[in-house]
Amino acid sequence: MAENRTIQAGRVGGVTAAIDEGLKAHMNKVYGLMSVGMLLTALAAWAISGLSVTTDPTAAAAQIGADRYLTSFGAAIYTSPLRWVVMFAPLAFVFGFSAAINRISAAAAQLVFYAFAVVMGISISSIFLVFTGYSIVQTFLVTAIAFAGLSLWGYTTKRDISGWGSFLIMGVIGLIVASLVNLWFQSPAVMFAISAIGVLIFAGLTAYDTQNIKNMYLAHAQQGDSEWLGKSAIMGALNLYLDFINMFMFLLQFLGDRR
Repeated sequence: MAENRTIQAGRVGGVTAAIDEGLKAHMNKVYGLMSVGMLLTALAAWAISGLSVTTDPTAAAAQIGADRYLTSFGAAIYTSPLRWVVMFAPLAFVFGFSAAINRISAAAAQLVFYAFAVVMGISISSIFLVFTGYSIVQTFLVTAIAFAGLSLWGYTTKRDISGWGSFLIMGVIGLIVASLVNLWFQSPAVMFAISAIGVLIFAGLTAYDTQNIKNMYLAHAQQGDSEWLGKSAIMGALNLYLDFINMFMFLLQFLGDRR
């Protein structure tokens, strides 16, 4: 009897060790996908902003500062009606991706995620026109440090924070509505309030999403569905990517030096 208990304990210990190793690999994949997405976003934003601004007045379509002009390409995506497509394309992408994730393969989902990251880069490329490069890099580093700390806490905490989800999602919906309304009113006070609340909401979502990714893996790890785990890693990367990008954009309103 004692020998049987020893054998069973050994099997349980082996399964637990395998799950722990699998979880580490899963989280590494999530962070790896997210990092590639961030890199694609940064490159796309930098490239588009470079094509949009010139110091040659003879090639300018509009002036945006001392010795800084918009090219015809820049004027098209930042001042023409096309800017609304550029602005809302990432939101449409997210909704479409979430709806299609169960109908496409993990490989296709990964390509869609990378395409989304490029679209997001195009959408936020105007930050290089509004803020100095130094302040963008500085804010990115601050966001990265905060994100790392929050995600680590979400991963290691024994506290169940799953109850945060519904309140945080309601907060995100409120932010979207308030931001859309403020596009017409252009109130600095409202923008400040939106930015402050946005930082807090996406800070909370970073911890919540990290714990949720961990819990989802642990709940399905023993089923051995590699296709599902692959898609889960991509959706986890998408959620954390969005947390990072939004926290960065809201922090930039506070820390960014405008040109």
